[in-house]
Amino acid sequence: MRVLWLSPWMRPLARIHADALRSVGHEVRLVTSDQHPESGPARDDEWVLDPRPKQASTYRPFWRVQREVRAYAPDVVVAELVRDPRWLALATGAPRIDVVHDDRPHDAGEQLPRWERTLFDRWRSRADLTIFFSEFVADQVDRPLRALVPLSSDVADADVPGLVDAAGRRDFVLSGRLNGYKNIPVALEAWRLHRDGPHFRGDELVLIGDGELPDDLPPGVRWQRGPFRYADQLDTLARAKASLVHYRRATQSGVQVLAMQLGVMPIVSPEGALPELQPLGGPVVDVDDVRSLAGVIDALADPEHAARQGRAAREAYLRRHSRPHVAQALSAAVGLAVSSRRG
Repeated sequence: MRVLWLSPWMRPLARIHADALRSVGHEVRLVTSDQHPESGPARDDEWVLDPRPKQASTYRPFWRVQREVRAYAPDVVVAELVRDPRWLALATGAPRIDVVHDDRPHDAGEQLPRWERTLFDRWRSRADLTIFFSEFVADQVDRPLRALVPLSSDVADADVPGLVDAAGRRDFVLSGRLNGYKNIPVALEAWRLHRDGPHFRGDELVLIGDGELPDDLPPGVRWQRGPFRYADQLDTLARAKASLVHYRRATQSGVQVLAMQLGVMPIVSPEGALPELQPLGGPVVDVDDVRSLAGVIDALADPEHAARQGRAAREAYLRRHSRPHVAQALSAAVGLAVSSRRG
């Protein structure tokens, strides 16, 4: 089928999904923007727009893309996190799939204006089918026809470095948007306990990404400040002993799946779908349990243990989240949306 994927904010993940659908025979075009730090030059399968309707200069490119979308004549349209009212016109006529990543904002910074919630919530609720990436989120949102798709990493499997052995393991990482919901104060206190204890192996806690953090970070904490770009950080992430995904508020986490893909064990909290996506037996620690979090860090400081846990995480990723599983589920969802409209 001809699939049109509208994704203004999550361009790397939309590319992964487009490539997955293409791998099982679908034709896919993507409408996106340059808002994501990983955007880069446009691919041949992308139309790139500026999703800011108040800017007069954005209208002529939009009208051109609208004409080209009509000529493309998609059999089904997939939309995720669309916030430009003009983009609604790109999804007319064909069966439509809504993609839901989160059932609620993580913090105040993700709250949308009332007019956006009113307009787009109504539009999304009228989709022929809704895709969810976890049972947890699916259970929170009332939609009549739904499909569950494995949560994918933003990084293509072909770009992932080889599994790092015990001799190459060092440091712990906490990455992404370093906002309040990431539970960073608890992570820093647990790091202090680990660093002052007998299991410390000389590692650093590496914070990767932009955010508001205190100036007086504890000893042994290194902040790699700036936009989170995968190409710059994959080696650091892949050799880590563990990735802290110990969030205070969560639905599901691409950071968690990325760690598994790289062969690094995530340490998660019981929030949202984090335990649902965690490898079997992987550590799950209550959000305020500093001592237990420090204890898990103590155990994973042993590079042999970290390497074994990393292999288990990679195996869990390959069994559940790799491209063949994502492609099969997305293809089934596309077929279900079209058959539902016909029915």
